[in-house]
Amino acid sequence: MDINVLTGKIVGAAINVHRELGPGVLEKVYEVCLVEELIDIGLKVEAQKEIPIIYKGKVLNECFRIDLLVEDRVIVELKAVENILPIHKAQILSYMKLAKKEVGLLINFHVDLLRNGVERFRL
Repeated sequence: MDINVLTGKIVGAAINVHRELGPGVLEKVYEVCLVEELIDIGLKVEAQKEIPIIYKGKVLNECFRIDLLVEDRVIVELKAVENILPIHKAQILSYMKLAKKEVGLLINFHVDLLRNGVERFRL
């Protein structure tokens, strides 16, 4: 599937969740609902996906967790915050680099219109 089509489907699913729940609930609620929405449209999704930390060629005993990995291609980082901060953008870019994924979506559900809360990143 084309990456633009895939990210479009993810954003569409997030819009459906936002229409149903609106702004103001916890991030975890959006996460579990978005997982269901993505599964319902036939996408493979892994929630709280552990990614090993590789430092100087060594796999360390710790890992980091990304909110969602869709079709093993797109990292989706979810937020439910009043404002997206530079650190949130740095976080998704770091996750993309460490997980070796070239596309990521940062979705903030704490907005009136979800399209105003979606940012796409590409390495």
